[in-house]
Amino acid sequence: MSYIVDFKNVSTVGLESSPVADTLAGLRAHEARYFMNKYKHEFTVVPASESQETLDYVNRILKEERALEFAAKPLETSRFQVENIKFAYVIYEDGLEVNVMYTIDNPKKRAVGFKLSEGMEVPKELVEKFKFARQKSKLAGTIRGSFFVIKGEY
Repeated sequence: MSYIVDFKNVSTVGLESSPVADTLAGLRAHEARYFMNKYKHEFTVVPASESQETLDYVNRILKEERALEFAAKPLETSRFQVENIKFAYVIYEDGLEVNVMYTIDNPKKRAVGFKLSEGMEVPKELVEKFKFARQKSKLAGTIRGSFFVIKGEY
């Protein structure tokens, strides 16, 4: 069952099992606000158990590009296209959010982003491989983020 993320009334619906549910909900709402403001797009998530195709897509890119596999349990995903950009999100129980931005007509604008909820440790899979920049958010507190450019075709 899909859930349209409300960035005005932040809710932990679907994220209750996370030890950082409140800040993870804020991070998810932060994304929803971004897509509404920039693209007038409602950010909708579905339970990971109902979106194996999206999980497989993101996991394939992570594995083939950087040999990454996360031990954390995926809770939710989102996959959509706005303008000429395909987006895929996986939200993990530990507070990690992984997003794939894949521009259809410009191979130089394709990347995987990592965002860490406030209060979570850097996942062991990312320690010493990525440096994280900090961003303040009214919805999510301090977000730590990093990314890498996708080189392959997916």
